[in-house]
Amino acid sequence: MQQSKTVFRWFSIPQYEQEQDFLREMHNAGWKLTGISFPGFYHFAACTPEDVVYQLDYNQEGVANKAEYVQMFSDCGWEYLFDFAGYSYFRKPVSQMQGEEEIFCDDESRLDMMKRVYKGRIIPLIIIFFGAILPQLTNSIFRVTVGGLLQLCIGIVLGVFFVLYLWIFIAFGLQFYKYKKKVEER
Repeated sequence: MQQSKTVFRWFSIPQYEQEQDFLREMHNAGWKLTGISFPGFYHFAACTPEDVVYQLDYNQEGVANKAEYVQMFSDCGWEYLFDFAGYSYFRKPVSQMQGEEEIFCDDESRLDMMKRVYKGRIIPLIIIFFGAILPQLTNSIFRVTVGGLLQLCIGIVLGVFFVLYLWIFIAFGLQFYKYKKKVEER
């Protein structure tokens, strides 16, 4: 029998709940999470199928006080797994829970996490976009007639980055807006 496997799945920044559900389904199917590698490769080890809840937290301040941060969750029965791309991964068997448990105590805490993600991930992308990509794209467009084929190729590559960044900003903005509305309606 296979003892480990790797599955590729891509989750956008605000899709942490879908990622948690995916990890729970995998554990229910007899595959516990052992690691993640970029750009979305989830590594699993064979295990006895069990209903285990996975939770993610994005808290860069927790990294500075790692021992206390992990201990806080451990005191509540959550097993700390590892950190990946700014997120801390935790799990807890449903058999050890008293009702539905989550690492967040309320919707406002969840929204605060999304704001931390925004500050930690999207703001640096915006800075790169406006500080490097957009000026270079503009420069490249105006120099195409002067620079020939090389300048045209550079302009195309920068245009692709421009579209990619724009897509990321719009997708995250829409997902964040939907999530915020969902939290406010609860």
